[in-house]
Amino acid sequence: MCSRVFSLTSTIKRSETMEKTINEVFRNRAARFGSRPAVEKKLRGKWESVSWTEYFHQARAFGLGLYSLGIRKGDRVGLLSENRLEWLYCDMGVLGIGACLVPLYPTLAPEEIAFIISNSGSRIIVVENKAQLEKIENSKDSCPNLERIIVIEGFEEGDGSPSLVSSFKMILARGDEIHEKNPSLFDDLSGEVIPSDLATIVYTSGTTGVPKGAMITHRNIMAVVEALDNIRPRYADETDSTVPFLPLSHVFERVAGHFYGMFVGITASYAESVESLVQDIQEKRPTLILAVPRVCEKVYQRILSRVNEQPWWRRRIFEWGHRIGACICELEEEGKKISPVLRYKYRLAYLLIFRKLREALGGRVRWITASGAPTGPEIIRFFNAAGIKVIEGYGMTECTAPATMSNLAFHRIGTVGGPLPGVEIRIAQDGEILIRGENVFAGYWAMEDDTKQAFTRDGFLRTGDIGEIGAEGFLRIVDRKKDLIITSGGKNVAPQKIENLFKGDPVFEQVIVLGDRRKFLTALFNLNADEANRLAVGKGIMPGSLEELLSNPDFLDALKARVAEVNAKLARFETIKRFAVIKKSFSKDTGELTATLKVKRKVVRERFKDVIEEMYRDDAPEIRVL
Repeated sequence: MCSRVFSLTSTIKRSETMEKTINEVFRNRAARFGSRPAVEKKLRGKWESVSWTEYFHQARAFGLGLYSLGIRKGDRVGLLSENRLEWLYCDMGVLGIGACLVPLYPTLAPEEIAFIISNSGSRIIVVENKAQLEKIENSKDSCPNLERIIVIEGFEEGDGSPSLVSSFKMILARGDEIHEKNPSLFDDLSGEVIPSDLATIVYTSGTTGVPKGAMITHRNIMAVVEALDNIRPRYADETDSTVPFLPLSHVFERVAGHFYGMFVGITASYAESVESLVQDIQEKRPTLILAVPRVCEKVYQRILSRVNEQPWWRRRIFEWGHRIGACICELEEEGKKISPVLRYKYRLAYLLIFRKLREALGGRVRWITASGAPTGPEIIRFFNAAGIKVIEGYGMTECTAPATMSNLAFHRIGTVGGPLPGVEIRIAQDGEILIRGENVFAGYWAMEDDTKQAFTRDGFLRTGDIGEIGAEGFLRIVDRKKDLIITSGGKNVAPQKIENLFKGDPVFEQVIVLGDRRKFLTALFNLNADEANRLAVGKGIMPGSLEELLSNPDFLDALKARVAEVNAKLARFETIKRFAVIKKSFSKDTGELTATLKVKRKVVRERFKDVIEEMYRDDAPEIRVL
């Protein structure tokens, strides 16, 4: 039994000539835009620009090169690389010959890579460099189906090179030779692909167990890009540009960024690295940015950190402007009239404060996404006040990235928008969000039982998330179903709400709230070293390394006071009674964070299970340092 169904009354507007597969989109945009820049990538400080025509030619060459190696429709090809032009050539080349791409995160360990190659039955894997090649070679005995490894850079064919290994350049050359002999082959193979054909298998991050391969078809992808393009006002058109930095291995960046960008004709300038991101954005001055909440949080925290370094009078100006901006945003959300005096104050606040944020992001950004997890209202209002709309959305790998998105014209902060056109959302009696539509995946690769469990009898996807639908039809995410805490006293607690409150204080870098079936809540904290020093100096404590600060009783008292400040905003049963500070930050490399910087709760709970147990002993101290 389900309590409520909500879906948009509008459907996707399709014409008879509308493309049915992403292959058709690629071919048509290349023909339409020709010499216009399609993609750019910064390497060693210089931008390399590729036209739509060249992009298509490179993808065609790689696809036909794979075809010469025996790859046929439905075969799986793995890709293990950071974002780069060759990633895109590989993607569109694989899809162009009707094969299926299996993207892998470069941070994966050899045993994880071996599992995905073996489970997916990938016959070929493309790797970025020798470091990734070594991972494959160390575990290839576990991949009996693997026939060839293609290396993008740092490998040349020659005497003594393994017969299993080829260079990316050599595959391109073979593809060009085939095209010269049979100019229509690639178009013929591409045209044989139908909407129900598998386009990609995307493995989940494995935050709750063994990774599962979500099977995504061309129909799934087209359902999302068409739905995004049907929303009015439009998110983007061919005059827009973006600087992608999220991994293409992640379904959100690949579908909502890469494929949707291709659909509307956006120019994508791929950042050289996360470290150079700000400089790259300032150089390319994009109009759109795809990000995740953690990125927005870091930008906001960095601004607060810099403000805290300023003289008292500048801090007061910032606080005043921040209040004015928030007030303007709240009135706009409620549809209330803004007085001339308030508008004048806002113009002054914009010149003094908010313009600097906009300029730091190139000066032309119209919107930035913050999809994948709840974002603090104060962060959203701060960006909005700077003239940068924050688009929130909700989705998962199994529904081909977004299932809901906020509208540019109207959005209720605290929600993730309404369903995309063609998507139905139902809230089950236990609060679980259920989704149905052409965007929903075809099931898990080689996992029939898991696929059956993923759906209700009437075909809705079980998301595992708890949510609510408001009177305006916007979805609000409460928490992960499995993450909800029920205390021993029977109180239901949504940990993300508490964690976001703590992360509103820049001293707290990462927060995990614990307490399921316990008498009270506890937490694990990562601290921001710079902010910890500012806290210390503000309390008259000598600054130092994080380790030095955490061994100082006065600093620990100051930290307890910060925790108490957040606790004061919570109900009594939601307050943190004891906590542990982990000196070493969580990271992707050590396995505690996903590629989009979300904490892998199961990994962290398992890694610190002894510490967690100790926090619940009767004689445990209020704070522990690890």
